[in-house]
Amino acid sequence: MQEVNFILREPLLNPKQQVIGYELSWQQKNAEPLTDEELNSLLEFVAAQFNDEDTGWQLADSLVFLETAPALFHAPALKLLPPERIVLTIRRSYLADEMTLEAVKELRAKGFGICLRGADINRLDKTILSLISHIEVRLSASDFSAQAKMYAALKQSSIRMVARQLLTWQDFDACAALGLDAFVGKLHLTPRPEQNNQPKGINAAQTVILQLMELVRKNADLAALEAVLRRDAGLSYKLLQYINSAGFGLRTPIQSLKHAVQLLGYSPLYRWLSVLLATASSSGYSPVLMETAIVRGRFAELLGIANLPKGDAENLFVAGMFSLLDRLLNVPMERVLATVQLPELVTQALLNREGAYGPYLSLAEACELNSALAGSLAESLHISPADVNQAHLSALVWAKNVAASVKS
Repeated sequence: MQEVNFILREPLLNPKQQVIGYELSWQQKNAEPLTDEELNSLLEFVAAQFNDEDTGWQLADSLVFLETAPALFHAPALKLLPPERIVLTIRRSYLADEMTLEAVKELRAKGFGICLRGADINRLDKTILSLISHIEVRLSASDFSAQAKMYAALKQSSIRMVARQLLTWQDFDACAALGLDAFVGKLHLTPRPEQNNQPKGINAAQTVILQLMELVRKNADLAALEAVLRRDAGLSYKLLQYINSAGFGLRTPIQSLKHAVQLLGYSPLYRWLSVLLATASSSGYSPVLMETAIVRGRFAELLGIANLPKGDAENLFVAGMFSLLDRLLNVPMERVLATVQLPELVTQALLNREGAYGPYLSLAEACELNSALAGSLAESLHISPADVNQAHLSALVWAKNVAASVKS
């Protein structure tokens, strides 16, 4: 159950490196397999975070992939999840059992997706192919031409292909060219080889944002902030979109920078400027990096809220947002930090994952890297697995709301 198991995630990307969903997995404290009761409890927890009775699915149009076992096919918690947003990943070996096969048929009839893992596509008969919505595939450079023909045939069907364990961006591009629909893993955190036409450093919009951040840090007069912001009307519009997406419970939307400062103060404004700084990147890096940075920021902040003063929690948000800024700007982190003055504890966390904030940022990263360090980091911070899971899934929902404001 969620009191002792950590929920870890990996993003599911489309060929444009946009996040179309997440694969969630359970990390146990020991090697013992989860009991049926524990699996059901975890599913209940996921359902409670992602599926609100009043407003429905909280992750916009995102899918959630869950690795499952036959014992989970009849779990009561499955009834709490919207079938059209859930893909259950199963192993090919499970389908050798007739009862399991019938259970999968029932799940598909209800609208759940089924992703097949560990299958040889060439040996799948039509009965199995008719039951699945997704299939995991792996690129083999030694047999690329044969795979190309096989993937081309699958592309003509309704089955979506999901690539796993891609090690290089060359493999990613090859799979995208072959028509694969989705990619799961951590490749997005690995820098692409530099391209000659790829912008580096801080653009004009980000220069304006950094000036605003410095003015906010110094509690400068509002008129000075407004004068800087007037240089780019588009930035003002985006900033207000972000602030209004956060769900502060305000009766009326915030209409101006002055209105925002009057209602929220300067500290929240600084955090939204850090979001704006990341999303104003023109480096050509993938949308998943920006979403990951937003999730990290909110995740780290939520982890710190119960244990640290409010100002420290807000600094954790900035640390999470800045943790991928070197990738987004295509420059070393040291150069990023030379452009903006941050609290020393934030700088320590960004450079070495040290200081009071370092472990919080490391824990947020561990849950997105499927790392075995999640347990020890949470224990060192005296944060329970249940609280980590709550912060993690809440951060995903919050980031989706922010991302939706950009598209609106």
